[in-house]
Amino acid sequence: MAIGPVQLLVLGFKHPNFHGEIIEELERLKASDTVRVIDALAVYKDADGELSAEHLSNLTREEAVELGSKIGALIGLGFEGEAGAAAGYEKGAELAAEEGVAVFDDPQAWDVLADIPNDSAAALLLIEHHWAVPLRDAIVRAGGFRVADGFISPLDLVGIGLIAAEEAKELHDLETAGKTA
Repeated sequence: MAIGPVQLLVLGFKHPNFHGEIIEELERLKASDTVRVIDALAVYKDADGELSAEHLSNLTREEAVELGSKIGALIGLGFEGEAGAAAGYEKGAELAAEEGVAVFDDPQAWDVLADIPNDSAAALLLIEHHWAVPLRDAIVRAGGFRVADGFISPLDLVGIGLIAAEEAKELHDLETAGKTA
């Protein structure tokens, strides 16, 4: 089976108030074969900007350290401090090199950790989009390729007439609630 497009979501939480709803929704999406969660981390950043992370899976801490975190390899975050971060990059680069792919040339190129506000938490979810495999394959067969991608702010949707300003503001407020400037 071909792997679908993979996306890293970084979701911030000023004052986390988890009741299992996010896990339930991810399980529903998994059951419908829409997405698969490849890896998940909870990252906490204290008021001074110090980070701590917790692997969110059925792996033990020792297994997570031994196997490495896929997200850790992407962003240079390890479970053993700086050494773990370096190991994460090295493991990812090593695996890529085995396949003849040059990646991770600039570890600062994708610093999602810097975007997490101090005194908050973030859930980092590495998600495979199963639903997109047939679409991606059709695009490739037509000679197409990905140039860029990204989520569009609800506020930008007003300008193209897709939603009303009031609805856009409500959605924007929901999406950015708790975010500090």
